[in-house]
Amino acid sequence: MNQSNQATDRESLILRAVWMLIFFFVWQLAELVLLVVVVLQLVMRLVKGYPDSGLQAFGDSLSQYVAQIGRFATFNTERKPWPLSDWPNPRPADVELTNPVPPVPPAEPKDSQQGPTP
Repeated sequence: MNQSNQATDRESLILRAVWMLIFFFVWQLAELVLLVVVVLQLVMRLVKGYPDSGLQAFGDSLSQYVAQIGRFATFNTERKPWPLSDWPNPRPADVELTNPVPPVPPAEPKDSQQGPTP
């Protein structure tokens, strides 16, 4: 019975190694797609003045997907990434696009020869 468990574990590990190899190539492709998204977002920001919300959402879920592949490949989870599980949902952006507050000018140093100010 012990040999049966070892054989099953070995088959499971071999199957996992095959999945890891497949996801390695998917990772490479996802990195290229993420690079394209980054460049497109930069162009959109330069042209329109603000990032594209659709690209933001896709870029976030794609980066989560790459993280899922990394977690699976490093044995941090047994859950296989998409297409064997759900595609990650995009999270809301944590970028504030408001006008920045102007910096406060530094306080003038007090003259050490003067006494305390009343």
